[in-house]
Amino acid sequence: MTSPQAFLDRYADGIPIQSLADAYRSLDRWTDDDPLLLVAEAAASTTGQSFGGGILPSVERFRDAFVATDRVTDFATLAGLDLEDDDLVAAFGAQRKRHVLLETAAVLAGRPEDDDLAALQAWAATADHYRYETDPIGSISGVGPASFQYLRQVAGVETVRPDPKVREFVETVASELGSSPLSTTTALRTIASCEWLAFQTSYSPLEIDRIAWWTLTDPDDRETVLEASGVELAVSEP
Repeated sequence: MTSPQAFLDRYADGIPIQSLADAYRSLDRWTDDDPLLLVAEAAASTTGQSFGGGILPSVERFRDAFVATDRVTDFATLAGLDLEDDDLVAAFGAQRKRHVLLETAAVLAGRPEDDDLAALQAWAATADHYRYETDPIGSISGVGPASFQYLRQVAGVETVRPDPKVREFVETVASELGSSPLSTTTALRTIASCEWLAFQTSYSPLEIDRIAWWTLTDPDDRETVLEASGVELAVSEP
């Protein structure tokens, strides 16, 4: 029977895990550390669209229409936008994404930190995914465990997002390990399973997330993400 460490080592071979994870940890991705774009990215993910096909163009349109023009300068002004603002509709389309964006901004604008990035990161660092439904952001209609965790990830938190790729990867691990507590019956069990794997191995939850993403993402889609994020692939990984 394969050990969790040996199994993950086999999948991690050849993947620039450190670079992929560090891009999140240091906010060194395509959005840099702009809190408005970080929240926009998480909001754009709530309808399950792909990065290249939905998230990236939505956030780029939002950036061009609102951030670059100074129509939106902070969470407070973002929260004050009309849900049916023409430019907002043009940027995001689905009402769910627009609603999540504005309501998340309203929650973060009410925090006591001195600036928006500090507010986002303070929330992300202390938010409890196992009680996400009672969290002021987790309780927003349209925010589920995956988008809740995605927002925490893009804010630099070492955590895992229970999306379909992570669930599939955990199921693959579970089938190979045989007897284990791994389960994907719910999003929270998927997160707990990744945390168990992290405890059993040298990989963090975020690194496991990145292994799953790399392994199960179409190479062309993967290249789109890497190109946008500027992740350096010529890195020797352990």
